[in-house]
Amino acid sequence: MTEPGANTAELHAGEAMLTRPPDAHRDAIDGILPRMVVEAESRAAVAAALQWADQRALSVVIRGGGTKLGWGAVPAPFDVLLDVSRVNRVLEHQSGDLTVSVEAGARLGAVNELLGQRGQWLALDPPFGEAATIGGLLATNDSGPQRHRFGTPRDLVIGIEIATMDGRIAKAGGRVVKNVAGYDLSKIMSGSFGSLGAIVSATFKLSPLPAASSTVLIPHLDIGATVRVVEAMTASQLEPVVFELDMRVPRGGTPEIACLLRFASVPAAVEAETANASGRIAGVHPAFRVLTGDKERELWLAYHRRPWEDPGIIVRASWLPGNIAELLSEVRTLSAEASLEVTGRIGTGSGLFRIDARREAQVDVVARMRASQVFGNVVVLRAPAELKSREWVWGPPGSGSSITSAVKRELDPHGLLGAGRGPL
Repeated sequence: MTEPGANTAELHAGEAMLTRPPDAHRDAIDGILPRMVVEAESRAAVAAALQWADQRALSVVIRGGGTKLGWGAVPAPFDVLLDVSRVNRVLEHQSGDLTVSVEAGARLGAVNELLGQRGQWLALDPPFGEAATIGGLLATNDSGPQRHRFGTPRDLVIGIEIATMDGRIAKAGGRVVKNVAGYDLSKIMSGSFGSLGAIVSATFKLSPLPAASSTVLIPHLDIGATVRVVEAMTASQLEPVVFELDMRVPRGGTPEIACLLRFASVPAAVEAETANASGRIAGVHPAFRVLTGDKERELWLAYHRRPWEDPGIIVRASWLPGNIAELLSEVRTLSAEASLEVTGRIGTGSGLFRIDARREAQVDVVARMRASQVFGNVVVLRAPAELKSREWVWGPPGSGSSITSAVKRELDPHGLLGAGRGPL
């Protein structure tokens, strides 16, 4: 294998990029340091860096803002950390068409600050959203509570550019359609964890910024009351932007459950929907509060942060939206071994599960979730490095694994991307 630092002059030739030795504090992934760091400053530089690495059989991990660099399996020893955070321009904002094209290293917070000047936003609210980059959000397909209304990055992306290991920039969707080998790159790259290519830009559909919002907080629920609240809301014609389950169960204890509904639109619509929801909720559970203004903002800031501030492993899992009673019962059963906390999207059947217990019990709870008929895809996001084997993080291969493996061979024929962190 060629020593990564042996001759970087070829890597720099004609392209804007920096190379440097790794820094143990900011460049290690689960304790694994790359042999060099390449900081690309243009989309062409990203493609050139990948081609350079491919020609020398150097393994590559791609980094944007680094907010999710600890997600995925512990990487195998790898050669190059390719940093794309400098590739961060907003390329085009078509406000009349409600679309934006932006480079992969741009941070979501900065993009939405710019879009907000025209009364629009990219409707994503993932963990660490201010610092998360566009490419990282697509690569992990990460989202938050407002997925209930707006979907995931995979749902909002309409065009993409990726740099491939042979130095090409391939485009699909958006204003230019040029698919590679017939693949829908926008969908394939979503959730690929940087194992197929480097996302260098993407085009998204936008939403108008709401002029008003309110949140209905329904605390102190038991399992039966939670089911009644969910049934009352799903039977209505209400259109919340968020419908959230907040469930905490101490090990062997009694569940503490709350539901949260958020409405965001023009003031008159928010007022009407909040009043309608309040009337329906009062019929099944009279203890609720309506929050607006600073109190509402504080609630959601704390809600987003809480799972990540507390100890324990964090799992992302799905379930059938109609199976809310079965989900609640299963979580209570699992709590015999561990304290659990669920922050989940009731309407889409997905969410985060924080599992706090001794190590053996955490492993057992994940295994039981995967064996259960209640849960679908179960992926470990945060855990101690010693647990994070590829098989444990991602679980058994799904039904489409042969197709995704074929795509991996097409786009990364030498298997150099990702260092085994991702699902491919």
